[in-house]
Order: sequence, then C-alpha cells, then structure tokens
Amino acid sequence: MLFEFFHKPLEGLSYEKKKSVVQNFDRHILSHFEGIAKRLIDVINEADRRYYIEDAPILSDSEYDILRRAAVILRRNRSDLRSLLADIKNVGAKPSEKFGKILHRVPMLSLANAFTDGDVKDFAERIRRFLQFKSETPLVFTSEPKIDGLSLSLRYEYGKLVSAATRGDRYVGEDVTANARTVHDIPQHLKDGHVPDICEVRGEVYLSHADFAAINERQEAAGKQPFANPRNAAAGSLRQLDPAITASRPLRFFAYAWGEMSAMPASTQHGMIDAFRSFGFKTNPLTKLVSSVEEMLAHYHAIETDRANLGYDIDGVVYKVDDLLLQERLGFVSRSPRWALAHKFPAQQAVTVLEDIEIFVGRTGSLNPVAKLKPVTVGGVVVSNATLHNEDYIRGIGGDGQPIRNGVDIRIGDTVVVLRAGDVIPKVLDVVLDKRPADSKPYVFPTRCPVCDSHAVREVNPRTGREDSVRRCTGGLICSAQARERLKHFVSRNAFDIEGLGGQRIEELYDEGLIKGPQDIFTLEARNARGLQRLENREGWGSTSVKNLFSAIEARRSIDLNRFIFALGMPHIGETTARLLARHFGTFEALREAAKAAADHDSEAYAELTSIGGIGEVVADAIVEFFKEGHNEDMLDGLLREVKPVPIEAAQTDTPVAGKTVVFTGSLEQMTREEAKAMAERLGAKVAGSVSKKTDIVVAGPGAGSKLDKAREFDVQIMDEDGWFELVGRK
Repeated sequence: MLFEFFHKPLEGLSYEKKKSVVQNFDRHILSHFEGIAKRLIDVINEADRRYYIEDAPILSDSEYDILRRAAVILRRNRSDLRSLLADIKNVGAKPSEKFGKILHRVPMLSLANAFTDGDVKDFAERIRRFLQFKSETPLVFTSEPKIDGLSLSLRYEYGKLVSAATRGDRYVGEDVTANARTVHDIPQHLKDGHVPDICEVRGEVYLSHADFAAINERQEAAGKQPFANPRNAAAGSLRQLDPAITASRPLRFFAYAWGEMSAMPASTQHGMIDAFRSFGFKTNPLTKLVSSVEEMLAHYHAIETDRANLGYDIDGVVYKVDDLLLQERLGFVSRSPRWALAHKFPAQQAVTVLEDIEIFVGRTGSLNPVAKLKPVTVGGVVVSNATLHNEDYIRGIGGDGQPIRNGVDIRIGDTVVVLRAGDVIPKVLDVVLDKRPADSKPYVFPTRCPVCDSHAVREVNPRTGREDSVRRCTGGLICSAQARERLKHFVSRNAFDIEGLGGQRIEELYDEGLIKGPQDIFTLEARNARGLQRLENREGWGSTSVKNLFSAIEARRSIDLNRFIFALGMPHIGETTARLLARHFGTFEALREAAKAAADHDSEAYAELTSIGGIGEVVADAIVEFFKEGHNEDMLDGLLREVKPVPIEAAQTDTPVAGKTVVFTGSLEQMTREEAKAMAERLGAKVAGSVSKKTDIVVAGPGAGSKLDKAREFDVQIMDEDGWFELVGRK
C-alpha cells in the first residue's frame, strides 16, 4: 500500500513546501504510484536541505528512507517511472554561503536502506545475481554500526591535513578545515609510514550522550535554546564560524570510508579500516566480518540489543561487500553504491488526540490532508502535526482499494497512534476505536478547492483504470496556491536558488501583485525603481535587504541549463532528468524545438526523446504537453528575454566514449547488462534503450536482433564486447 502526507509549512522556513511520505507499500505500489511519484523529489530535496544545511530535519529517518525505498522498487519494475524518479540519487544539500567551498574529487554519496531482515536477504541475493555468483561462492561483508552524526571528508597530502569538508550537495562541501583541526580524534599528521601521498579519509563527527547532556546544560544556563539531539548538536558545533566554539565542544570522529587515494593501502574494506587505525584514526570496535545473511542479522540484532549502552547514537547497521574489486564491479545505482546497505532500526510510537484536519493545496493542485494533534512527546520531541496521506487513507482504504486498519476511518476527536523515528513530524498509524467520542462523525473530504473554490476531482489513471488516490484542484493557474507553489519551486535550492527570495517573500510579493510568474522576478528591480511605493520603504524590508535581493536575482541571469529546466516545474522532470535533457540537447533552444516536433509521436523527434536513457513515454509526453501550452510558451518567451541558460559539461570528457550514446543489445557474456550500463555511465557515455540516428555505438552480443538491424540501417558503429573493452582501455 502506498500513501502520501503533507503538513503545514513550518514557521521560519525560507522554502516552504508541503511534505509527503510513504507509510507502507507492497506489490500494489507498482500500479498506484505514478500519480504522486513526481513529488518525491521535491520532498527529498527539501528534507536534505533542512537536514544537512540547517541541522533541523523535517522528516523522520524512516519516512525519508521509505520514500527512497519506494522509488528504488519503482525504478526496478517500471521503466516509465525510472527517469521520473531518477533524482532520488541526490543526497546532501547545497553548501551554505557562510563557508568556503571544497570540491569533492570523489562524490560523497549515501546508502540504500533496509527495514526488515527480508530486505537484507534480498540485498545479498541481488549482489549474487549481479556478480553471477553461485550460492556456494564465498561472499564476505563488513558489518558496522551506523553512526548518527555529520559526514566529514578529510584530505591529507603527504600525511598532513590540508582540508576538511562536509558532504554539502555531494559534489561540493563546506570548508570546515579550521573547525576540524580542533577535534581531538582528527589527526593533524598521519603517523603510519605507508600513508598514500593523497589520502582522503571519510567518517562521521558525533557527540557522546554524556557530552551532549553537558552541552545542553551549558546552553540552558546561558539562556540559549538546547539542542534537540546529539546529531544536531554535533552538526551545529562543527559548522560554527568561530573555531573556538567548535573547540569548546568535545566532538568525536569515527573513520570508515575514503575519497581520493593516490594509492590504496589495502584490497578489502576491513583492510582499509585497519589502515585508518594505523594512521591514527579511531575506528568503530564493533565492526566485524560476516560471511552469510544469518551472520549479518545476528550482528545487527546484537548491536540493536546493546544500543542503549553504547554511549552514542546509532540508527542502524551498515553492511559492505568486503572485497574492493567486487565493489568496483558492482558500482553504483541511483544515489548509492550497490555494494553497501544501511539496515535501520525501528521507529517509535505515541498516542494522542486528533483535534482537527486541515487541507493544503500543493504545487500540482493536490489536496493534502494534515492531522492537527494535541501536542505529544515522542522520543523526546514534541509533535503537533501528522500525515493523513490522502482521502482514502482517512476512510480506511489502502492504495490497492482494500481496507486498512480493518476498515476503520479517521475522525476529528479520535485518539490516534502516531509513528515517529528521528526528530520530526510523525504519521497517523492507527485509531484507538474504544476511545472514539459517541458523537463523532466521518470526515467529509472537500470536493472543492479550499483556496480558489474550483472543483477538486480524482482522475482515473488510464493505465490502471482506477481513481488516483489524490484529489486535485482543477483551477490551474487561477488557483493562487498552485501559482505560489510553482514560484517557490522556481526559486528553490536546486532550481534558481535565489538568496533572499524564500517562501514567505514569494507569498508577500505574489499577494502584492509584484510577481505572478517567473519572468516577473527579473523585472522586479526595474519596476521597483519606477514604483511609487518601493520595496525598501515597506515594513520588513530595508535598503540593505532589497539591495541584496536584487544582487541575488542579477546573479541568476546566467544559469546552468539543467537548473533552468528543473526550475520550470514540468511534470515528472526532476533534477536528474533535467540533467539528462541538458546533456543530450546541449541548449534550451534544441530541447524546445525537439519537444515541439515530438508532438507527432511517429516523428524522429519523439523517437529520439524516448531513446534517451532514463526517458520513457510518460516523461516524453509530459515534456511535449508542457511546450504545447500557450501560456507556458508566453512565460518562456518572457523568461528567456531576461535569463540565459548555459550548457553544462558532460560527466566525463577524458574517455573515448564520453558524450557518446551507447546501446547494449544481445546476450552479454563477460558482464551483466547492469554492469555494462554502469561502466558506460562511469566513463561519461549516455546509455539508450533503443537505436536511433543519434546513436554512436552499438555493443552487440549473441542473439542481437532488431536493434542490430537498425544499427546497420543507420550506419552506426557496431562492436562486440571485446571491441568495447579495447575501446575503453580495459583490456
């Protein structure tokens, strides 16, 4: 079953969005997710920003993890949703402007998650299938506690610490070198004689429970707000502008991973950890080698049992394939390595009263119900909002149309069980039926938009023949809620990222009639200069804030093409899909022309669009429909008079196949299909699912059929696996 939820924007957010999360899901997710999948990326991006940059999470770990898990299932089973959900690979957040920036030579990715013992078994089986290992072939993993802290990358050159960077947006992190030097567990010089000349050691900065309690005592004694938990305290301590503040807090560091290495000190994961220890780092003593699923789970449950006695926070156990050569073969999928998995601990629950249900309208017109709770403490955090997912969930109906909670509906006044893991908003899990008030009445979900009073309808999914779970406002652009949310998306972190133009400012400027569309942002300064009531004279502004805003807007008149595409808010177009389109077409003009030509599904343009790796018919149709709308064309004409989208570089440019479009067909004998795709993408190539005139190379194995014929028809370069390996220098 699949559900979604949204809650009221929290006070003080510069980028306000409705949040959604998936509660439980099974095989029926594959036929019911399309209607809400496009919101996953927005939710995850905002959650990343709040978690990594503001150290103030807005989704619980389990809610956040389940979103990503759902997307992984869909990407494996529904080709039409793969590009739509491609942006779940993103992790981290844009580095704060208050710090310098450091480029990660090797991106800092995160891990896929498991929630059950069965998930761990599936993980091990997937690895065996990918590697084509038989059941009797040995496969060893390391198993280690997952520290709940702040990820940090330390760069040493000739044994000397030269820089320290947070994860940031996974490519660029915040420069916290001066602060890292004050952490006792971080060596200034590496002591072992076999340290590589270039050595990037990665790990987690954390606080012990005792040190956290002492810090909060000092915070309260000084009349300051105490930290919510050790993770937030550790992150806030490391990200201080004054290193003296960091030095005053007893931060600790466990080393367990690496980035750039001029030479590898070991050939196994556990060997690398041993090397870190010899260099002078602290490594977790609970890390051990396991050689079966049974041993993995036994270690997990042993750590879970002793979790409260560790003296520091962990939120699960991490399994990694031990052999580094196998790790290289396995490569990466989505946002995470295939060879690693984080097995998370269970969530927490509490009981309280549901006092009201409020409806909020999202960017796409979705009517999103939120439970307003009598405040309750769950795991040390007071919560008052919770997800109600959608209309059917309130009625006691699951995503497959079958009863949930034994068909019990949710009503105002009910005593409810809420579920929470981490530090953020919970979800309504169940109803305590014997405490239901005698005069309670079923909740009547609105059929008209609470913002613009337009009809709100549930469309029938043409693929399944069933009603979508989400009711949507039909008001479109006349609905101010949708217009506001689209503008907020346009200026959001992964889009135009305009400093000083957050959600509250968008609301204000929209209500004043100063910004109705994206193009109006870039004419605001000129109109302000001619206006009778200037922004700087309005309450809450001032000359400095207005000057800074206009400077931030001016700085975005030139923007990377992928960000420009993402900012437009086209359905199904997330960050990764926007990057795919930007790299494939090169310029916005080329994309625009292709989209218009692709309105004819029999055209070469439509074939080209759907042949792009990660772009299926659903995404292609969404692109076509966006450019067919006259008001979108008018908006683009106005926007492009003010803004210049800049082409982006290819992922890699120093390989023989960088920038080329490759198709693999037939039965590959020396590598699996997934392994071939992973290799090509690492080398900067684009992998397509079908052959077109734009295809550069077809790698054909035995049994290649129509794709090989089409390659010959289009005079495309054809080679076998040996030819491919020779071309890319792997033989």
